[in-house]
Amino acid sequence: MVFKRRDRRPIYQIVAEFFYPRGGWTRAFHYVRHRLHRLPGSPEFIARGIWCGVFTTFTPFYGLHFLVAALLARLLSGNLLAALLATFFGNPLTYLPIGVISLKTGNFLLGAELNELAHQSLGAKFANAGADLWHNFWALFSDADADWTGLSIFYDEVFFPYMIGGIIPGIVAGTIAYYLSVPVIRAYQKRRAAKIQKKIVKARALAIRQAARTASGEKKDR
Repeated sequence: MVFKRRDRRPIYQIVAEFFYPRGGWTRAFHYVRHRLHRLPGSPEFIARGIWCGVFTTFTPFYGLHFLVAALLARLLSGNLLAALLATFFGNPLTYLPIGVISLKTGNFLLGAELNELAHQSLGAKFANAGADLWHNFWALFSDADADWTGLSIFYDEVFFPYMIGGIIPGIVAGTIAYYLSVPVIRAYQKRRAAKIQKKIVKARALAIRQAARTASGEKKDR
């Protein structure tokens, strides 16, 4: 295949590079920023895509962030690639604060007291939900009864509060990213357009000089 990697990475390397990309997070950040600056379209069009990507990182749909960002970009007429690139705002360095902010905001908006939800740790809720999924999957092929208790607790006390609580901070973070991106992208596009225009003028001048030399040489030959 054309886009298939020639060097097959082992599983441990894939996991390690997810948490710490090759070249470090600084290089990854500069790469994403460079790609965003070079996208076609108006600054507002690109920034709307960035808004969609940043907002998506505050949703609990892990593993589906690309899809959610793409749908939002389509609905809000934003740049699709900018939306996908902006989802890298959510990464192993930011997921923890994003999750804490979203959960606390959701519990506050829903009027849930944290003390009432403390009968299980957050890790235990994830583990129990995963165990239910595994158990219920095998229940399809056996006589075992499906058990939705862990999943129900996870939905009521983690997923739903996270989903509700991520809306406000997601809008705030996305809006900040939008208004920061527009002037930066506009300045970059103007600077890049000026460089391209300068190259065009230089190329035209070179072509005129070459044409003049050619014409002068033909006159001498005559």
